[in-house]
Amino acid sequence: MAVKSRRSLLFASGALLAVVAVAVPVVVGTAAADPGAGTQARIVGGNQASIADHPYAVYLTDAGGNQFCGAVIVSSTAVATAAHCAKAVAKQDVRVVAGREDKRTSEGQVLGVSKVWVSQSYTDPTQGADIAVLTVRGQLDYRPAKLPESTDTQVYATGTQATVLGWGRIADGGARSDFLRSAQVPLVSDSECRTDYDVYDQRSMVCAGYAEGGVDACQGDSGGPLVVGDTLIGIVSFGDGCAKAGKPGVYTRVSAYAEDVKAQSKFRLLG
Repeated sequence: MAVKSRRSLLFASGALLAVVAVAVPVVVGTAAADPGAGTQARIVGGNQASIADHPYAVYLTDAGGNQFCGAVIVSSTAVATAAHCAKAVAKQDVRVVAGREDKRTSEGQVLGVSKVWVSQSYTDPTQGADIAVLTVRGQLDYRPAKLPESTDTQVYATGTQATVLGWGRIADGGARSDFLRSAQVPLVSDSECRTDYDVYDQRSMVCAGYAEGGVDACQGDSGGPLVVGDTLIGIVSFGDGCAKAGKPGVYTRVSAYAEDVKAQSKFRLLG
């Protein structure tokens, strides 16, 4: 089983950085250098979305402006993303782009990063704990997503319709989207996801997708949000290809890390 993260491959100082490939709904983009192409999730089978409806959806670029992952605003000073995204590019080269629906424009904000927190349990997306919090330099002017309670199980009920957002590829091996895209995907039971992926851990992961495939995140969508309403329940992590039948997208279960995210989103460097 070729399980991959959904981040793009990035060029840093002339060197190509390889990343784990994940299978999750992703939006296709057209950046010259795609840090997570072939290894990240993007939104397949979705539609163009409005940033006004999802102001917490943001994306990450390297210092050259190449989008490589998604992220989600969790406070006025922080965004959450996948740990494998946070480790893909040096902190000083990461930029958080907020309020920009169309990547070809200069709308919204572009902020640097002052601090990177990665879950201490993280080693690889398929081992869980694929979550990180980036503290930005400055203030984010857009509404954050709501965080679930650590004890909240209702939002993870099997069959619940959730929304995945991103600027990743719109087809496996295809181009990335210039626009924010979204797709509706139902949550999959833990037992079914364990059958689909022998690495699945229900304590730290959640699956979403259709048995017949067709809708999913994809390369470039890694780190982006999976929401129910405005509540952040998942972070795009990994999968087997994009939108394959019997291979739902695998997301970080945010409720398992909600307290860590809350604590880190309040952190701010002085001076």
